[in-house]
Amino acid sequence: MKRIVFFIGFVCLISCNSEEKKQRVLPIVGNFDLEYKLVDGKEVVDTIYPKIPFFYFRNEDSLVVKSTDMKGKIWIADFFFTTCPSICPKMTGNMKKLNASTEDLKEHLQFMSISINPNHDTPSQLKRYKNHHKITASNWQFFAGKEEETHQLGIENFMIFAGRDDEADGGYAHSGAFTLVDKEGYVRGVYLGTDFKQVEKLEVDLRKLLKYEYNIIGSK
Repeated sequence: MKRIVFFIGFVCLISCNSEEKKQRVLPIVGNFDLEYKLVDGKEVVDTIYPKIPFFYFRNEDSLVVKSTDMKGKIWIADFFFTTCPSICPKMTGNMKKLNASTEDLKEHLQFMSISINPNHDTPSQLKRYKNHHKITASNWQFFAGKEEETHQLGIENFMIFAGRDDEADGGYAHSGAFTLVDKEGYVRGVYLGTDFKQVEKLEVDLRKLLKYEYNIIGSK
C-alpha cells in the first residue's frame, strides 16, 4: 500500500469522488493524506482528512469541559489572552457580534475562546474578562489548560499561531483568527477575527454549512 502526504498552501480541498464533492459546500482546511489500496484488484484512493483531536480545558466556572461534551455542534474558536493589549479586545468584540447575529442558531453552535496564557488566566480571571465584556451567551465558553499543549493544539489543529514572544505586546504572539469546525471535527474555514468583513463571511459560511450539509436552517 502506498501512502502519499500532500500539503497545499493553507486550504486543501479534494474529494474521493464526484458525489462527495457535490455534498461538500466548504473546503476542509489543513493537511491531508492520500491512501492507495487495492479493492477487487483495482486501485482505490482514500482521502484522509485531519480532525481536531480530543482535548479538555477548565472553563470560567472552574468546570472541566471535554471536546466530547461539545460533540454535535459547529464550533467557532479563537485563541487569546485576557491581558492582551493589542488585537484581543477587537477579536472579542467581533466574536460577540457574531454570537449575537447567530442567536437563531445558538443550539447548533459552540463558541470557545481559549487562553494562550493559562498561568495568568485562571477561571476567576476568565470570568472577570467575560463580565467586563458583558458576555452572557450560554453557548460561549472561555477556556484555559496547559500552556504548551494549548499552543500545540492551536498551531497543529485549529490553524492558529500562538506562542511566547518577549518582543510582542503582552509577551505572546498569536494570530487573530477565528476557526470554523464542523460537527465531525474538521476545520472548514479560518477567518481574520479583527476584520469584521471576514467575520461576516464566517457567518455566511457557517449558515451555508448548516443548511446544505446538516439540513439546518435558521430564522434569517
